Amino acid sequence: MEKLINEFFSGHSLRAYQLFGAHFINDEKVGVRFTVYAPNVKNVQIVGDFNQWNGDYHYLKEIDGRGVWQIYVPDLKVWTLYKYRIETFSGTWIEKSDPFGFFHELRPKTSSIVVDLSIFNWTDTKWLDKRSKNFDLPLNIYEVHLGSWRKEAGRWQELDDWLQQLIPYVKANGFTHIELLPLTEHPFDGSWGYQTTGYYALTSRYGTPDEMMSFINACHNEDIGIILDVVPAHFVKDSHGLANFTGEALYEPDSPSDANNQWGTLNFDFSKETVRSFLMSSFAYWLDYYHIDGLRFDAVANLIYWGGNKNRGVNQAALDFIKRKNYNLNQQFPTVMLIAEDSSDFQKVTVKTEDGGLGYDYKWDLGWMNDTLRYYQLDPLYRKDNHNLITFSMYYFYSENFLLPFSHDEVVHMKGSLINKLWGNYQAKFSQLRNLMGYMFAHPGKKLNFMGNEIANFEEWDEEKSVQFDLLRYPIHQAYLRYFKDLSQIYRHHPSLFAGDFDPTSFRWIDADNADQSIFSFVREVDDELLVCILNMTPTSYENYEIGVPYLGQYQEILNSEKDIYHGCNMANFQPLEAKTGWRHNLPYYLTIGIAPFACIYFLLKKTEIVEA
Repeated sequence: MEKLINEFFSGHSLRAYQLFGAHFINDEKVGVRFTVYAPNVKNVQIVGDFNQWNGDYHYLKEIDGRGVWQIYVPDLKVWTLYKYRIETFSGTWIEKSDPFGFFHELRPKTSSIVVDLSIFNWTDTKWLDKRSKNFDLPLNIYEVHLGSWRKEAGRWQELDDWLQQLIPYVKANGFTHIELLPLTEHPFDGSWGYQTTGYYALTSRYGTPDEMMSFINACHNEDIGIILDVVPAHFVKDSHGLANFTGEALYEPDSPSDANNQWGTLNFDFSKETVRSFLMSSFAYWLDYYHIDGLRFDAVANLIYWGGNKNRGVNQAALDFIKRKNYNLNQQFPTVMLIAEDSSDFQKVTVKTEDGGLGYDYKWDLGWMNDTLRYYQLDPLYRKDNHNLITFSMYYFYSENFLLPFSHDEVVHMKGSLINKLWGNYQAKFSQLRNLMGYMFAHPGKKLNFMGNEIANFEEWDEEKSVQFDLLRYPIHQAYLRYFKDLSQIYRHHPSLFAGDFDPTSFRWIDADNADQSIFSFVREVDDELLVCILNMTPTSYENYEIGVPYLGQYQEILNSEKDIYHGCNMANFQPLEAKTGWRHNLPYYLTIGIAPFACIYFLLKKTEIVEA
């Protein structure tokens, strides 16, 4: 115990949850040890349903001169309710939920609950043994808010819903991972978990810890990974939580101007070693107990810069925390992905800390997302004047390990759904959405789509409503889901689309300069195969378009977004095409192809079938 205490105060602890919180200390699971960090207070009591919320006979003892308080209460069992009652330095009594509580009551109630996290029987060893950071593997992420994926009036989704509906759906549509919006306890449904009170507590909206473990275990047994959103930048001000935990600022900065932020929440004080240990241990807790495969860190720009404002300068304490956190997590969990949602232009975000970087494995490419959506919103008449919105991403792409996101942030707060952002009438929107997804999956970088993107959800996301699965009654939506599913399978089964994501030699433009026709073409290439992608960004068709290719051989069209099975015009290249000798686009050979309006086309050449000139 002394070692755990010293690690906590050193700011390097990844296992502070083994010390703090409510723990059974014998195999009979009867009797609980409670430990809390509360410096500079007069007294701490434990109150709960076991003592009628009267702590007069349950005072904690300070076991360390730095503010660690502890008590053992015999005869307590699982599901006991409790809180800490703290007498502040000024003599005021306040009640707080356990900062290290592993479960809490459903809002608006706020008590912590004693649970036993050690009894679940995991069967995912095979998955964990082969797990990796997926740098050279397909990574196709389905971002999900569990509370509204298939929301039904009057109830939250439950374990059986996830097992019988979500897992088969994810598997059938070619996703490799599910990214879950925060699972940590939060008081307000509309925050989606991003305004947290319980950093160690599974929100009680989604069942018990054992039920969540069962879901994750089942995902692993179906070869589906789980990524969890976590929120290291800020926490809610609710009185039962971390705010003014001892009657004074403990987790937040002392200065109100540094503590308060634009979200109406409180920033963490990263200059305090205890705060660093608290947060690092919370991340490790989810990896240890819930077998999470990746962590997506929210609002990293607000850690790097004060308030996310570059003009205020770097927050050095938070920057040091990021590096320490990522270094320690990478050391302890070398196959877990660490992903930064970072809107800044800070350099070396995905460079190892040993090499002077921040140590994340991936960074969301929000620049690509914004430029791409701006382009697709334009009338095709004006796209030629904004050609660089598509080409610009490849100027900087290899500076980081990027992940391409069309996330929940893009389909809320009056931004419109993904398909409703796009130019044109009803049919044109579908053609362009197919084109957009084909472009996304051919572009280097890992992929993320928010739930509903895969069926062309027309309404923007509302956490009170389900994804519009009833749209699948309509043939055009069914056809789009089929397209998305086929695209996902092509992505997963062709290494040219993922194995060289971060190798500059795996991508090259064929023609990046055809602004007048707004046609883009490029190559993705690895040892075994070459894939040519052509994107027509206008409603003009071409019967005999000549495009340069690097090798002689037979090119097979493996994807055409305008096939009739996808509700397109069915102008496609149905037979394999033989490359001909002749310079086009500075390449020694060429194909003559048909290109439909708004078409995205993939041609595949197996490099074992290259013909010598």
